[in-house]
Amino acid sequence: MERRLAAIVCADVAGYSRMMGADEAGTHATFKAHRTAIYPIILNHGGRLVKNTGDGFLLEFPSIVGAIEAAVAMQMMMAERNHHLPTDRVMQFRMGIHMGDVMADEDEVFGDDVNIAVRLESVAAPGGVAVSGKAYGEAGKRLSVPLVDAGPHRFKNIEEPVSVWTWEPEGADHRSREARDTANLPAQYRTAIVGVLPFANLSESADEYFSDGLTEDLIHALSLQSFYRVLSRNSTFSFKGKNLSTRLIAREIDASYLIQGSVRRAGSKIRVTAELIAPENGEQLWTGRYDRDMGDLFAMQDEITTSLSAAVAAEIYRAEASAPPRPSSNDLTAWDRFLKGLSYYYLQTKADFETSIGLFKEAVALDPTLSIARAYLATIMMQSIQFGWIKSTRELWTTAMDLAESSVRLDPRSSFAFQIVAYLHALEGHHEVSMDAANRAVGLNPYDMGARGVLGFCYFYAGEHRKAIELISMAAQRGNSDPRYQWEAVNAFSHYLVGQYDASLSWAREQLYLNPNHLQALAIRAAALAQLGRAEEAANATEVLLHNYPTFTVERHLSNFHWKRPEDIAHYRDGLLKAGAPSTRLTLVESAPKLAADS
Repeated sequence: MERRLAAIVCADVAGYSRMMGADEAGTHATFKAHRTAIYPIILNHGGRLVKNTGDGFLLEFPSIVGAIEAAVAMQMMMAERNHHLPTDRVMQFRMGIHMGDVMADEDEVFGDDVNIAVRLESVAAPGGVAVSGKAYGEAGKRLSVPLVDAGPHRFKNIEEPVSVWTWEPEGADHRSREARDTANLPAQYRTAIVGVLPFANLSESADEYFSDGLTEDLIHALSLQSFYRVLSRNSTFSFKGKNLSTRLIAREIDASYLIQGSVRRAGSKIRVTAELIAPENGEQLWTGRYDRDMGDLFAMQDEITTSLSAAVAAEIYRAEASAPPRPSSNDLTAWDRFLKGLSYYYLQTKADFETSIGLFKEAVALDPTLSIARAYLATIMMQSIQFGWIKSTRELWTTAMDLAESSVRLDPRSSFAFQIVAYLHALEGHHEVSMDAANRAVGLNPYDMGARGVLGFCYFYAGEHRKAIELISMAAQRGNSDPRYQWEAVNAFSHYLVGQYDASLSWAREQLYLNPNHLQALAIRAAALAQLGRAEEAANATEVLLHNYPTFTVERHLSNFHWKRPEDIAHYRDGLLKAGAPSTRLTLVESAPKLAADS
């Protein structure tokens, strides 16, 4: 039996019995994950783990300063880990610290001074630290954190009162320490957390490098999105080869969504399957399969990564939009308003767009720093004009531009924010500015098909239609489930301007399947039919256009197109006039009703 001077830290989990009663397996997995995360802090301060105690642990340090600073560092890390979690998943440690003469037998420590540390733990606030007066006096001014005098306390089986000094993280709520509502947290802590599990290799072990490489590439591609957070490789590769349920894995790494998949190789063919899972209920939100020829292995891997990330990203947006508001708060926060607006946006009707616009505006008013709400609000305003659901005004355009540019300032890492800036500047005829913003968007996220498509849109406005067709077609193929992007009408114009009228007509029809009232699609359809010499069909198409937009005139319509090449404008004008669209505003004789024309 050895006796030595030591600093003892005792910790337990506040409300552990209640949490175990609600979810035994999940609570245990979460506790293990937190304990693993803070273990390096213990080692960095010279401490050692004496034992685990079921709902806590006992630590020994050679220095009281090291013990206190380690405890504070652990609690600060725990505050960060808890910050984005809903109330029922928050786990908080209480820590008691004392120093004195202890008995050591093998790896265990005993004695009254150990018991005092255990008792001090009971008076620490969840997330806080309680230090004995003796320990605080010894540490003195060498501490880098301030402690508060909590006065003397009497403890069971301890004869003399123990003076107590405490530390709690800044902003701790003294009224409700065991359950913390995250409804009022900043938006960046409310976003989804995505874990990509190692893709299973179903071929020979020699192909393991490909499945691991694909997983790492997908983690990188998804991490470039600013809508959600993606866990690092280290967080998920520890589960490789382990037969654990997705629910337990998600609890251990705090993931809102999990992506898992497999890779199978047969000769020169390779098949990749993937699925997106909501682990709490096991629901499969999306599944995809990609069959490819091996060819250039790295190019093929990059192509699969791009396709996967485009599909998964859109589905996470959709899943988050349909998630119910957090039940812990009666007042929706800015982030909740944004998500609710997103849910209406995905319905793609005029009434739902109006509701969505109102909710996005509320989100911006509640949190002026919420970049993504500004970007979406600018996007939906522009789409509403294209769909013919709201009237285009200079005030509306100015508002949309202000929203887009402020979105970039607030989140300069957002590819989507730069995309909407590029799009609006292209529409205004600011070709160099739009091209620069589009290239920034692609640079921020090369895997984002929306960024590639917007770059194509800028090429279209600049008159480089072959490049536009290539990029927009790629975006339409790989990202066609995302309603933020309406590539069909743009591709109809691009094909029209290179004289491929049949292709233009096909793309216009695609757009009209999605929205029969789309102004540009109705107009380009009529022009393409006229250029094909299908006069009767062109006349019918023009009749439909004028029925939907009675005040339409060619010149007013063209005044909204700031294309770089005058010959492109002339080409489009020619098709509209051939289709029978009225050139300018009509004025009838005085006795007849006066017609107004505003397109």
